[in-house]
Amino acid sequence: MDSIPNGNSAASTPAVTTPTNSTHTTPSSKLTQLTESLKLEHQFLRVPFEHYKKTIRANHRTVEKEVSSVISGVNDAADSDMSKDDAFQHLTSLVSRLQGLKRKLEEGSRTENLQAQRCRARLDHLESVDAENLSEWSNTRLKRILVDYMLRMSYYDTGMKLAESSNILDLVDIDVFQEARKVIDALQNREVAPALAWCAENKSRLKKSKSKFEFQLRLQEFIELVRAENNIRAIAYARKYLAPWGAAHMKELQRVMATLAFKSHTECATYKALEEMAKKNNGTITCPRTGFVCNYSEVVKAYIS
Repeated sequence: MDSIPNGNSAASTPAVTTPTNSTHTTPSSKLTQLTESLKLEHQFLRVPFEHYKKTIRANHRTVEKEVSSVISGVNDAADSDMSKDDAFQHLTSLVSRLQGLKRKLEEGSRTENLQAQRCRARLDHLESVDAENLSEWSNTRLKRILVDYMLRMSYYDTGMKLAESSNILDLVDIDVFQEARKVIDALQNREVAPALAWCAENKSRLKKSKSKFEFQLRLQEFIELVRAENNIRAIAYARKYLAPWGAAHMKELQRVMATLAFKSHTECATYKALEEMAKKNNGTITCPRTGFVCNYSEVVKAYIS
């Protein structure tokens, strides 16, 4: 007959234990948190990679342009009946041009290496994350976000100091914001040339996103010409740079072209009323009949009944 257990089963039955290693067990919550964090890192990798590609394309175009010009110059010299001195001077100028190309390529190569280093640093940063160092990695990520926020809010010096003190210069896009800062400062001084140069460099991207930024810059440059009472240049500018936008933005063009008809010193009572309204409302005017609000600098026609 089998003996009846006396309540201490552990004494009579060998304990079966399952070895566990808690140090290697990753909680599902941490994995979920890690996955969600990595989903937000698309722009973190995309920005430096796009700049890297842009630099490579620019260097390639420079080489093609300069080498093609030099080859053309050599062919012209070979086909023409030059004196020995003229040929020497011509070839010397071509050599100088190639030396200039060499300097440009050396500078471009340094830029490429820096951008490649930045891409590598960001890949290493993403690869280093795991459940064990998630807290430290998240702290670094928080500092990156803070630097990005400071730069977007124009706290450039503070953002730079935080990036330097945290040793994350390769993980933030300070150079991008510094470039944007130059454009913004110029626009605040009513200078649109740097912004237009930026548009030329990013023309394909702006076209793809259907951006109106270049059109708005062209409008502002036209307005500045009118403000300076240089109507002849303003008309020529409109024909060259604004006319191509006519199909898509005819209403805005018609409104802005009205600045040619109204001078800042006009005695027109309606225009004077709009001017006074703008002074009282931070540069905006409101049509009393329709309630339409617009910027006075563009002189939108507001018909008062």
